[in-house]
Amino acid sequence: MVCVWGVCMGNDRANEGVNASRRSQLKSMLALAGATVLEPDFAGAQTESASPLFFPGFTQTKVQANGIAINTLKAGKGPPLLLLHGAPQSHISWRLVAGELAKHFTVILTDLRGYGDSDAPEGGGNHAAYSKRTMAQDQIEVMKHFGYDQFFLVGHDRGGRVGHRMALDHPNAVKKLVVVDIVPTYYLYTHVTKDFIQAYYHWFSFVRAAPAPEDELLAQVEARRARAASDVQKEYLRVTSTRANIHGMCEDYRAGASIDLQHDAADLDKKIQCPLLVIWGSNAPMGRIYDVLATWKDRAVKVTGKGLAAGHTVQEDAPTEFLSEVVSFLTS
Repeated sequence: MVCVWGVCMGNDRANEGVNASRRSQLKSMLALAGATVLEPDFAGAQTESASPLFFPGFTQTKVQANGIAINTLKAGKGPPLLLLHGAPQSHISWRLVAGELAKHFTVILTDLRGYGDSDAPEGGGNHAAYSKRTMAQDQIEVMKHFGYDQFFLVGHDRGGRVGHRMALDHPNAVKKLVVVDIVPTYYLYTHVTKDFIQAYYHWFSFVRAAPAPEDELLAQVEARRARAASDVQKEYLRVTSTRANIHGMCEDYRAGASIDLQHDAADLDKKIQCPLLVIWGSNAPMGRIYDVLATWKDRAVKVTGKGLAAGHTVQEDAPTEFLSEVVSFLTS
């Protein structure tokens, strides 16, 4: 495992032998959840990914959306499902669950703007280029590119914050929403405590004016690369080590502490209308500090949720349990 800017990522569960065992377990778990276990139809799929080891059978494309190029992977059949990753990650955080989900859904994974292999534009004076409203519009246009006006959405970390904004701005697009290991941004910034600062110090470090955070993070890159041992760790570092990606991530956080708060304050009377599932890692700070489910019940009309024995990146730490919860929710 490698830790990047406070987030630990890339355990070695990508090992094919381990995955084979997990696939057998997953079929049993999904059957217990009442989901039909189907074999994927990937015949004729072209894999062009920079990391095909992680996503066999997926087709990679760059989709022009909202004025930029969004890196996109797609596979499977069935109802459309969009997966949005967190920070400082990329689409590969879904590598342990995407293949199983593609047996039930048409799965589309993207890199958010500023992350992975998507474009990372300048943020602008008010950071609007990285507002969650702008980032949600990117993903709406990606889904329309593939012919989908309505879809399921699962968002981890920053991807969940994009999903929250999308459900408010585009309520007819999001049929069901899953957010993973977050509480709403507005709640966090209006309930600042010592525990929050200590657990999420990077929320305050990254919002400092450019280029100070960018310069500091860039200076740490080579040491992290030298410690990377696995293909997963190396791929994570590849897409978090350029100045453009580092700037994009910092702009994402700067937007969260500025223009996003303005948008959220204006929408405090709005609630998420679609069914919402909240999942969090019981071993992660979010689950220890906050009553995650109760907090989301103030922001949505129909909420269920559960903590899983995992850290922040639940889909990597507890993929079997994560899949069982998500598939059961989306297919019910």
